[in-house]
Amino acid sequence: MLWPRLARSLFSKPLTDPAPVPPEAVVQALAERLDGAAQRRLGRSLSIRQVDAGSCNGCELEINATQSVVYDLERFGLRFVASPRHADVLLVTGPLTRNMREALETTWACTPEPKWLVAVGDCAVDGGVFKGSPAVEGGIAAALPVDLVIPGCPPTPTQILEGLLALLAAQERPTAAGTRAGS
Repeated sequence: MLWPRLARSLFSKPLTDPAPVPPEAVVQALAERLDGAAQRRLGRSLSIRQVDAGSCNGCELEINATQSVVYDLERFGLRFVASPRHADVLLVTGPLTRNMREALETTWACTPEPKWLVAVGDCAVDGGVFKGSPAVEGGIAAALPVDLVIPGCPPTPTQILEGLLALLAAQERPTAAGTRAGS
């Protein structure tokens, strides 16, 4: 009885759905807007340091998908770096756990100006499904100033790219008007 079932399992196709294919027009439009905004704001590519503050890794899977051949993050002028000293953006996932608070604050302190903090996923916003746990202090905003929130459990790669574009667009508005905050 076991051998026929094993043979059927070995020779049958997997029962999974194919990955969704994003519309090429949407991805191309994002690429053009993001590239233009990054060049105007920084004059170069945007470097991102991803920090997991205690998540379930759902958001990390989607962030890794932004680097796949489908989305190809680097063609937008965005790239992930290994050190916060080389980063412009901290992309934080997961709730703020007591274990990671000091490490996250140190990472933020090591990131040079201009710098932005992006909270990715519901857990980073307010603790998500981990809210109320004695090991969780809440969202990332409990420790650091958050510049952008990308909600979702987990957010899609398209939402992550659109969020980064919104961050760049929001940061360049005061510069485009010719005024500075506090002037």
